[in-house]
Amino acid sequence: MSAAITQALLAASYQRHLTGRRIVLSFQTVAELRFGALKANWGTQRRAALEARIAALTIVPADNGLASSWAALRDICRRSGHALGDKRHAADLWIAVTAVHYGLPLVAHDGVFKGVPGLRLITELP
Repeated sequence: MSAAITQALLAASYQRHLTGRRIVLSFQTVAELRFGALKANWGTQRRAALEARIAALTIVPADNGLASSWAALRDICRRSGHALGDKRHAADLWIAVTAVHYGLPLVAHDGVFKGVPGLRLITELP
């Protein structure tokens, strides 16, 4: 129960950053949302509600240009010693590069995105 309360409070703290804006998701974010639902053994109704929320948003697919940007950003991160240069953060790198490639801000509550070259990060982290 405490995790649900914490997540609700966290979501509320980001609402001001999202209200009135078009929300765009990386294909990687969608994959992570779906995996999280499967891992948590969500029922049919709850998964359908998630799919309805996803369907209402814009999803950016991977394409050749995004793949080239991913490789370039990973190399920059690797050279600078940023964590996203490490292959264990490949999934997070897809999320970051989607924002960088399309010139969009990334709203995230994950410190791994701090200091990514070219990324406009919106976070409530200190």
